[in-house]
Amino acid sequence: MHKEDQMTPNERLQAFMTGEEMDRILAMPILVSVAHRVYGITHKKKRNSALYQAEAQIACYERFGNDMMIIEYGLHGLGTALGTEMTDPEDSVPAISNHILKDLSDINSLDFSKASKENDPWLKSNLEAVNICIDRIGNEVPTGVLISGPFTAAASIYPVELILRATKKNPEGVHKLLKLCTDKLKEIYTEFIKTGAIIIQCDPIASGTLLRQKQYQEFVKPYATELNEAIQEAGGINTYHICGNSTKITVDMVDTGCNMLSVDNIVDLEEVKNTVGHRVPILGNIDPVGVLLHGNREKIHRAVKIAIKKTYDSPKGYILASGCDMTQNVPLENIEYLMEAARKYGKYPLDKNLLEIK
Repeated sequence: MHKEDQMTPNERLQAFMTGEEMDRILAMPILVSVAHRVYGITHKKKRNSALYQAEAQIACYERFGNDMMIIEYGLHGLGTALGTEMTDPEDSVPAISNHILKDLSDINSLDFSKASKENDPWLKSNLEAVNICIDRIGNEVPTGVLISGPFTAAASIYPVELILRATKKNPEGVHKLLKLCTDKLKEIYTEFIKTGAIIIQCDPIASGTLLRQKQYQEFVKPYATELNEAIQEAGGINTYHICGNSTKITVDMVDTGCNMLSVDNIVDLEEVKNTVGHRVPILGNIDPVGVLLHGNREKIHRAVKIAIKKTYDSPKGYILASGCDMTQNVPLENIEYLMEAARKYGKYPLDKNLLEIK
């Protein structure tokens, strides 16, 4: 437990969920791409070892006292299991170099059994990493797993520009691919839930920047709803995040049955609070680039103060978080400033004078 805290993250989260008193606001910055630097290894070394992935998250917790460790099954896990090829850089995040599916008419050639626990080394490694985290320090801090939603999983198999075109020219093919992805993701989600991990469901390709609301409602919402129903049936908890401007689909996202809603930095927290704050807890949305990568202590403190000021009275509660995963190049002291600000401005009972709340 961090020396400046009075509760462990588990105690804090339990109090949050039950409406009891907390020592401070929950703070869950997404420390995935930067974690290897905190531990002092390369990104490649981290992603090639379950032990190192777990150790990197534990190192983040020990240094910053953040309220959740996050293991990265990632946005491309399903696609790579099926045969999508990725780059393998030494010290940066891999990217897709060659999609396994080139034509939707070839969907039946895909072997989704390759993505099962018995056949997928990446899934097995991530399950092992979760278990290491929980075994080592699970009595103190929760572990989450960052994993794709249905539309982004489909885009890890078939190029996003072709999927977007096919939503108009071949919607039946898109639905078939999404259904296959959803069915396999249910299985994968369930494996992580069995370990005790919290699901962090990220679907950036479903962004309002790429899809119109009607497209989201047709091609994403039904499958996200299926996934969230499966999470509930398995006894899990999930946070639902879509990158970019999700303002127009905020209600639709909550309608899928998520437990918590995470929003990107370009979304207005106050508007989200007023729209769905009575339905779910809200997470977000400190700018990972403009504030956390390029900002200083003063700018970070100001951003945290504004976020808490906007959401302190959200009916279902608010959790401080970064608007998205932090870039691997973020100065590590800026993460410390974020947590410092959480302990200052989010200390309970809240100091309304400090927050300049009238």
